[in-house]
Amino acid sequence: MVGTAIWLTGIPSSGKTTTALALSAALQERGVRVECLDGDELRQMVGRELGFSREDRMENIRRAVYISKLLNRNGVTTIISMIAPYLEMRDYARAELEPYVEVYVHCPLEDCVRRDVKGLYAKAIKGEITAFTGISDVYEAPVHPEITIHTHINSVESNVSQILEYLMK
Repeated sequence: MVGTAIWLTGIPSSGKTTTALALSAALQERGVRVECLDGDELRQMVGRELGFSREDRMENIRRAVYISKLLNRNGVTTIISMIAPYLEMRDYARAELEPYVEVYVHCPLEDCVRRDVKGLYAKAIKGEITAFTGISDVYEAPVHPEITIHTHINSVESNVSQILEYLMK
């Protein structure tokens, strides 16, 4: 598991960051060196000039993959929590990062809208935000993720246990 890239993908407010932080803590308790790469934080730190066009989103993914690769080759496991809405983005990450584990953070849209503390879904529904994944832009669900977790059904702890079980085999 040393130097593994664990990519959590799902629509906004599906529970990617919450799961990533809990998984990070669980791995650290087991002595694993781990870093979380959160999509929102990365965009603020190394992608401020990027918008939300398909090209800009792909560039954001390329940057995240590069950072993850640097950490992974130095024995640090990375947990990348980014929407990565298009299959080609996740295919790129899978091709570049080895070993790679894709976790589909599944949650129905209506639950994500209800959870949205930032009010972004409401703005997107009103048309105030364009190219918003799940509303005005597509999210292509993973075809063959290594793991699918259901954040609307299972607890964070249960989902983390499911991921850990996969990682430890």
